Order: sequence, then C-alpha cells, then structure tokens
Amino acid sequence: MDKIISASLAGGDAVVMLAHGPELCERARQIHGLSPVATAALGRTLIMSVMMARSLKNESGSLSATIKGNGPLGGLVTVAYPDGTAKGYVNNPDVELPLNGRGKLDVGGAIGEGTLTVIKDIGMKKPYVGKVELKSGEIAEDFAWYLALSEQKPGIVSLGVRVDTDGSVLDAGGVWVQPLPGCKETTLDSLEAIAPLLSNVSNLFEGHTVEEVLDNEFGFLDAQVLETFVPAFRCDCSRERIEQVLISMGEAEIRDILEKQGEAEVTCHFCREAYKFSGPELEALLASAKS
Repeated sequence: MDKIISASLAGGDAVVMLAHGPELCERARQIHGLSPVATAALGRTLIMSVMMARSLKNESGSLSATIKGNGPLGGLVTVAYPDGTAKGYVNNPDVELPLNGRGKLDVGGAIGEGTLTVIKDIGMKKPYVGKVELKSGEIAEDFAWYLALSEQKPGIVSLGVRVDTDGSVLDAGGVWVQPLPGCKETTLDSLEAIAPLLSNVSNLFEGHTVEEVLDNEFGFLDAQVLETFVPAFRCDCSRERIEQVLISMGEAEIRDILEKQGEAEVTCHFCREAYKFSGPELEALLASAKS
C-alpha cells in the first residue's frame, strides 16, 4: 500500500517526508495511457505535489504545479490536496524517447526548457503564486530550485519512478528533507553527507517499507515519526461542475455548439471521464446562461 511518512530529525533541526507511491503513479498511467517517460514525469510531479500539499493550513486548500516546456511532452499539470489525494495529466501522453546517457528515462529531454509554476490556494482572496525557470526538467531538481528560490526553503528533493518492460510502474517514491530555522551545523553536515545516497530514490524502497527506509537512512539522526497518510489519485470532477463550465462559456458559445453539433461531449483532462449533453440539456444550459 502507498504511504507517506513525515518525521523530525535531530531533535527538530529538520524534517523529512518519505513517500512511497507506486499505486498512485500506476493509476495515473492507466487513466491516461502514459508512455514510460510520461509516466515518470507525471509520477514524480504527483508525488512531490502530494508532499507539498500536506503542509497547507486550510484543509479545503489545494496546491497545483504546472510545468511548461519546449520538449515533446509539452508540459504537465498536477493538483494535490491536504488529504493526500491528487490528480494530473500531461499534454502529450504517448511521447517515446530513447534512454538518456545514464540509461534512465529521459524526463529532462521530454520536458525540455521551460518553467515550473506552483499555486497554493488556502482560501485567501488571492492564492500564492511562485514561478521559476526549470533547472533540468528532471522534476526533483526543479522543485528543489523552486523551494529555495521562491519559498526560501532550501533542502533535498529526490524523486523516482521505476517502470517495467510492459510500461507498468514497478516502484515510485520521493524524499524531501527540509532543514528548519536554527538547524545546527553538525546536522547540516550530516544531511549533506547523505544527500548522494538518496539520489536513486525508487531503489530505496525496493524490498523495504517506508518505516524501514526512514530507519535505514535517517535513524542515526534520531528520526521521530510525526504522521503517516496515504496518497491516492482522485479527481473531483462532476456533471454539475462541467455544467457550470459550459454556462460560463456564455450564451453565444452554447448556441454555436447547438447549431453546429446539436449536442456536446466534454472530457475531463484529469481523469478522462466523458460527460455528454443532449440538445435539450444544452437548451436548458442556454437558458441558465441567459439568466
């Protein structure tokens, strides 16, 4: 079962989040029919988004991450919530690329150069918006750069998705280490020393539970579990929401659909659920748009 653990380190000098999310990533792959490199790109972003969303103070809040690149993947979008659920999609799900020079899925090549935008909506009048240029397109390094530059929270971010020969997800995980204000130099030195050991994160969980990974990698820093929760892919779309989207298009747009097509089918980007609207149903929406 997927699980995420957060823990304090060195008596509160730092915190770590360990995420194990193969089921989350496999669900995304199945919904969107993702190629291996698209699976890795979306999976890494989903895992990091879920970890970051957990810190939102408003339970009804959300965190969205948008990556726009000039590579063949085109970009991707994820939305995550404090309860551990998330949804997402990529622009071009069937992109295929050869392995990179290290024999890994070429996520950076698929995304290319571009930007990472993070929006935190916690119910205020205006959401917090942060945007940075991508460092590599490999996702983990880009989020680490965003956190350091836009939120002044330098730390360690490692993300990985391992894909089988049939394209299914073998394993997926993430590590996010964040030193807290007042962190002692000795703790910082320890974190720097173990950072290279966390780089191949998808292999950390091979044959190990999240608790075992925490003990194996961070036990020497007196890791104390703060909470555990379960991540999951879930879309909150509904027919009622799609109706509101159609109404917001305005009277002229709805009338144009009626005249040219006589009916409409709207597919959710995040979960591929299709919503069909007959002519009479569009007429009713048209009346709502008029009013």
